[in-house]
Amino acid sequence: MKWSDAHITDVLVIGAGLAGERVAIEAAQEGHQVTILSLVPPRRSHSTAAQGGMQASLGNVAMGYGDNPDIHFEDTVKGSDWGCDQEVARMFVELAPVAVRQMSYWGVPWSRVAPGKRTLPDGVEVEELQEKAGLIAQRQFGGTAKWRTCFAADGTGHVLQYAMDSVVVKLGVAVHDRTEAISLIHDGERCCGAVAVSLRDGTLRPYLAKATVIATGGYGRIYGASTNAVINEGTGMAIALDTGAVPLGNMEAVQFHPTGIVPANILVTEGCRGDGGYLLDKNLHRFMPDYEPVKKEVASRDVVSRWMVHHMRRGFGVDSPYGPHLWLDIRHLGEEHICTNLREVHTICENFLGIDCVSALIPVRPTQHYSMGGVRTNKHGHAYHLAGLFAAGEAACWDLHGLNRLGGNSLAETIVAGMVVGERVTAFVREHPLHFSFSLVAEAVRVQQARLDDLRSRSRGSEDVYQLRKAMEETLLEKVGIFRTGEALGEALLTLTELYRRSQNLRLRSSGLGPNPELFAALRLPGMLRLALCIVHGALARTESRGSHYREDFPHRDDENWLKRTLAYWPEGAEAPRLEYEDVKITELPPGDRGYGGMPISGD
Repeated sequence: MKWSDAHITDVLVIGAGLAGERVAIEAAQEGHQVTILSLVPPRRSHSTAAQGGMQASLGNVAMGYGDNPDIHFEDTVKGSDWGCDQEVARMFVELAPVAVRQMSYWGVPWSRVAPGKRTLPDGVEVEELQEKAGLIAQRQFGGTAKWRTCFAADGTGHVLQYAMDSVVVKLGVAVHDRTEAISLIHDGERCCGAVAVSLRDGTLRPYLAKATVIATGGYGRIYGASTNAVINEGTGMAIALDTGAVPLGNMEAVQFHPTGIVPANILVTEGCRGDGGYLLDKNLHRFMPDYEPVKKEVASRDVVSRWMVHHMRRGFGVDSPYGPHLWLDIRHLGEEHICTNLREVHTICENFLGIDCVSALIPVRPTQHYSMGGVRTNKHGHAYHLAGLFAAGEAACWDLHGLNRLGGNSLAETIVAGMVVGERVTAFVREHPLHFSFSLVAEAVRVQQARLDDLRSRSRGSEDVYQLRKAMEETLLEKVGIFRTGEALGEALLTLTELYRRSQNLRLRSSGLGPNPELFAALRLPGMLRLALCIVHGALARTESRGSHYREDFPHRDDENWLKRTLAYWPEGAEAPRLEYEDVKITELPPGDRGYGGMPISGD
């Protein structure tokens, strides 16, 4: 390794989505040198795909009058099924209104309140007051007592990312795109950067920093059907787990979104249902009121997804070449509303389904969407057991969401967590000099170079990376989905353990030289399988149902034994994670009834 190749900075941010860029801005504003690594140019980050909106208790619209952080806090804790860190939830709900208004100042064109009377799809008449005209508008999302989801039509993530990236550019933050961090540089006690590979030419480079932040988003692409972008493969979580020191929290908590379109699995926003859309079965019957008479289609995502699958299991799904699905009906909202507030949904339906959702039903079914689990951090975003390592956004288990996330709380979390973690990173960098051992860095680079050389040599190995990956995706989708049983999880565990063993024996069909997708896939696969095994081990051990984790053989929440957060460690050389647990602290709201999803659900 040539030391002239090393890149030295104050703060290294891995991931250029909303959370990563917001951390970078906080540090750069204080005069620190910041470098961002990203698989893609920042404006192609998966944050841009978020459609629906960002929760904040502004109380600007008629159905949100009286909203405040206390109500938002209660909704968030109930939505998490009492699995979240209530200290984090309190901090989050207090800062979310600040974050929304700051994004407005930075140029986000929020949809605004238009005064006047209107009738909602359920027949309720509301009047938006003249005194609220021009304030940030809010729509209904699932699991909330008030309408509080701030939106910019249905392209909220897009405009947030572009506004955020403009500030990054203005501050002169260095962005090294098409670059992937493949290992952290650490001595077991402190992290001092990462080894990264260029996706342009396959060369390695060490990045050294006083503080390193993982903000790489979720791992949805380990599942066979996901709303996630193809870059969401859990790389940040995997390199943190590989340290052996840092645990992943609540990896069994995997969220399925009710409305992924069939067959493309692209998300159509919860705003469709929040604005008054209905779910229909093959008989064009609106079935959700049968199961959830109060919340109907706007119960929390875990509840709606379960009822949808349950209804299809009862034989009410629409048959298709791609398996059964249900219908999402937004036709009654009208062309003006759809082409204004749901215009991205309209475009997606045209481009990927060949239909006009103004006059046609949208085929949907629950699809893997979000990971509540991630790099376990304290309430300031500092990773457990490794000084100088932080995490933010979906890659982190902060832990705002517990075992289930409410819609609209994710976009808000990326920015609020970016503010909070960025502030703590800034303080850490100010107090700690850059300190590293030359031999430690050289050894970290040597190990990764050996991995590359071994794969490129093609002198041994017999396993095909794409075949193993497909088997992993299918196993998770079929056996570790919305409904889980001990038997199916046990079968998944055996399959994934064998796949992980085989992944140590990969052989490339290509040379592995240059910008080689097969090489990069081979580098990622073992880490993806470790994440999958953390999910399955955690799900098998958690003998209760809470939030998105639903065990048909243990259908009830068990607060006496399972008011706990799972911590998964991966010891060096191990073939399975080591699970530990920490108690979930109840600081304000004691466990109780969520107010929805209360009917017993059977998998029959």
